Amino acid sequence: MIILDTHAWIWWLTESPKLSLKATKAINNNTLIGIPAISCWELSMLVAKNRIGLSMDVQIWMSLAFQNPKVKLLPLTPEIAVLSTRLPGEFHGDPADRLIVASSLLHQVPLISKDEKIQKWGYLPVIW
Repeated sequence: MIILDTHAWIWWLTESPKLSLKATKAINNNTLIGIPAISCWELSMLVAKNRIGLSMDVQIWMSLAFQNPKVKLLPLTPEIAVLSTRLPGEFHGDPADRLIVASSLLHQVPLISKDEKIQKWGYLPVIW
């Protein structure tokens, strides 16, 4: 399994050229793609604030996204919530990023993310 950051999830499903070749290959080579539950909230907020547009209602988009047999919604567990407050080193304060990173750490799998802050953090394998 690999986990996708919210932007990587959107770009993968919309077949955006913004998704790197390395990220695309990693997604194609994995049989299970984890999507943290917080990404549903983050995507909904991006749409609500008109920061991104989808070709359909966001709830329909997500419903279709989770019909893909490779995609698994990862719940926000108490362990992930606590771990997100105990990340080692210096990690920024964005709650969604903290929960996404904690999900990857708990599941011990790489994260696909373009986020340079996460890439430079150094405590998690990040594919981009």
